[in-house]
Amino acid sequence: MVLAVSLDGRLAPPEGGAAQLGGAGDRRALEEALAWADGCLIGAETLRLHGSTCLIRQADLLERRRREGRPPQPWALVVSRTGRLDPQLPFFQQPVRRGLVAPAGVSSSPPAGFDRLWALPMDGSPSEPRPAVGRAVETSQDQRLLSGWPALLIELAADGLERLLLLGGARLAASLLALDLVDGLQLTLVPRLLGGAHSWLPLAPLPAAAHWQLKESRPLGDGELLLHYRRLKPNQRS
Repeated sequence: MVLAVSLDGRLAPPEGGAAQLGGAGDRRALEEALAWADGCLIGAETLRLHGSTCLIRQADLLERRRREGRPPQPWALVVSRTGRLDPQLPFFQQPVRRGLVAPAGVSSSPPAGFDRLWALPMDGSPSEPRPAVGRAVETSQDQRLLSGWPALLIELAADGLERLLLLGGARLAASLLALDLVDGLQLTLVPRLLGGAHSWLPLAPLPAAAHWQLKESRPLGDGELLLHYRRLKPNQRS
């Protein structure tokens, strides 16, 4: 997971919207992560806010991927409940291969603008009786969708997308962290205090046994600090 966050752990100002956090050093760190990746996961709402995904622009990183026999940009995988996105978004004009990750049954073929559809499996029935309306409906569906992520990641790896970056949003990040499916955290701390409710990690149950080891920390200039953690597996913990 790669994010730039304020000192108080916020992704956006109190009024919401797309925050522009991180300077040139953070941009370089982000592109280095993109150069490593086979694909990038981005939540549909985050894409709607920003309009586009991140691209590798540094010539040396593009050359590295060329030498490795890889395409210039990793796949951009949009995670959406409905598969409905505005076709006028700049995203659909970017030079990337676009994939849609949506619940099984949303579509049988890639919608216009997407090169590939990956169906997110759902278990056979809700874990509790389906309520009529309201937030409880979303919660029930969330639980069913979460159950499909391990199988989906296996399918993505079989299709050559073994190294995935998680670029947001916060709800998607919380879901995958809750399943203990995130292996690394690359956080850029930006010297700003934003306040408000838009934390990079919404309040949600997390695996109590998750442990993280600091692998790298370095200043990026302009008061920014990169922190890179790797998740320790049970047999790696002392």
